[in-house]
Amino acid sequence: MSYLSLSNTSLLAIAICFMVICLAVICLRVVSQLKAKQALKEELAQHDNFALGISFASEISVVVATVAFLFDEININAAQSNPLKMIVLIVLLFTFIKVGHLIHRKWILHRFNEEAAILKQNVCAALVDSGMLIANCIITLGLYSWSHTQGFSSLLIAFVSFFLLQTIFALDSKFREYRFARANQGASLQSNFNLENTSIGIRYAGKSIGLALAIYAGLASATFHSGKMVENLFTLALHCGTMWLLLYLLTTIIKFISLPNIDTALEIDHQDNIGIACIEFAVFSAIGYLLISMFSI
Repeated sequence: MSYLSLSNTSLLAIAICFMVICLAVICLRVVSQLKAKQALKEELAQHDNFALGISFASEISVVVATVAFLFDEININAAQSNPLKMIVLIVLLFTFIKVGHLIHRKWILHRFNEEAAILKQNVCAALVDSGMLIANCIITLGLYSWSHTQGFSSLLIAFVSFFLLQTIFALDSKFREYRFARANQGASLQSNFNLENTSIGIRYAGKSIGLALAIYAGLASATFHSGKMVENLFTLALHCGTMWLLLYLLTTIIKFISLPNIDTALEIDHQDNIGIACIEFAVFSAIGYLLISMFSI
């Protein structure tokens, strides 16, 4: 009786996948060292830069998750017969993730320099940045699953849809900034990131990841209309907008049940209550995953 079901093809897929991951991680390490203007070992081990460690860890997670997702989606025989297509897909996925990350840094949070704050060991900045990086990874993989880009037409639709989803992220961020200002006498959320309030970073990251999971659910439930730009954009706006509303409705109910008579804004914004922030992170992430389970059948 055979208990090991791995075939030679499976072993080859694992080997190729691992090699791609190793190459990508080496590139990440070089880029991180250039940003820090010194060896990554010195910044992490000697200077104990926790913020850079969190940022680098999220980047490694995104690389591994993206490559693993792609190898799970594509048949190994198809990859062997057309390796150039595989390389192009990997480059495209990482490009979409990086573009979304830059949109977050340069547009959505344009008043806050995340890179500089991370190098100054600001853990809050690292959490905010890492949360949005992971969120962009989730929506990029969701877009690929939705469109299964096969040609220029599908790629163009995916490209425009990606910017539509970034607009949802921007609106959600503005909504969060408005709620923060209303609860804190007009204070700026982006300015408070510089105060190194770790709980604010945890909450922001949780909401970003939760929203990305909700958008993934919207993509999973939406039908892709090949070659039809307007229909696809309307479908995405409807499905992802509905998931966005459901996310906040369900999380509000769960927080009311799990945290009765607790002013979460006061606890997180003023008292840096990491425990409450972790609960909010868990609630948003769990509800986002629940929406995927409910609407991707």
